[in-house]
Amino acid sequence: MKFNSLYLLSISFVIFATGCFRNSSTTETKIREQENSLFSKSTFELNTVEDLYQFLTYTESAYPLVSAHRGGPSAGYPENAIETFSRIANKMPAIIECDIRLSKDSILVLMHDETLERTTTGKGRINKLNLTDLKELKLKDSEGKVTSYRIPTLEEALVWGRGKVIFTLDAKNDIPYQLLSDVITKTNAQSYSVVITYSSKQAKALYRINPDLMISASIKSVDDLTRLAAQGIPDNRIIAFIGIQQPKEELVTTLHQHGIKTILGTLGNLDRQAEQRGYQTYAEYIEKGADVLSTDRPFEAHKALDYYIRKRNITSPYIRH
Repeated sequence: MKFNSLYLLSISFVIFATGCFRNSSTTETKIREQENSLFSKSTFELNTVEDLYQFLTYTESAYPLVSAHRGGPSAGYPENAIETFSRIANKMPAIIECDIRLSKDSILVLMHDETLERTTTGKGRINKLNLTDLKELKLKDSEGKVTSYRIPTLEEALVWGRGKVIFTLDAKNDIPYQLLSDVITKTNAQSYSVVITYSSKQAKALYRINPDLMISASIKSVDDLTRLAAQGIPDNRIIAFIGIQQPKEELVTTLHQHGIKTILGTLGNLDRQAEQRGYQTYAEYIEKGADVLSTDRPFEAHKALDYYIRKRNITSPYIRH
């Protein structure tokens, strides 16, 4: 009986220990699943397009934001993937910059390159495949490793993003603005969508098709602003991309006087500068007139901006904490 009792006790311990390890593994899996969940917390209170205009109008107490370039890819998380967007949105109030291409059957999908090789398991040009075929492919992460994630449509991304992020949509040259506008309207996403343009001509074309859409306009000089004004585009429809180097003070002052917020592209040299000097460098970019930082290092930039926001007690009625 003593032997049997000891044997049963030993077996019970093994089962208990195994269960602990199994439960530990299950817990870790659940934590990762929660972190990666597509059901990111609701962050933005942008219910109408007027809310978006107000939020993106410059004031002295403007709330600084991080814009995750191509959605914030990293190891395990591909660029232009909803799962990657969700990872960012779970950590911070974020603008998600993403790229749009056209499939063979005229569906707008998220993809930066014209060809599939770099970011997917496919080959050839994206506009040579129908959506059904594109959905069979898997996305690669920033290190070229294949993930389980698939190419999303713009419509899928916009439906997911309500209340979670603001999108800046980089529609490539072959994308008809009317089609882009139709998808944004269909998903009722005008209150959290900004369309990127690269010239006053493009901005004018977009404004004519849908005058309610918010436009990211490339403004690197006061003359650029003058040309946009000549197209009849109201200041409150514009957020200014001011380039990838520190702008002249005159330009920032003029834009802010017009109530126009600025996006500084830190991707490249300014990101490297911040990596060398420390994450607090991102706050210095804000001090010098940037309102949004478009970056390849969103978590580092957010760390600096979060401290900056808390220290100055900056709040916004359009952001839920």
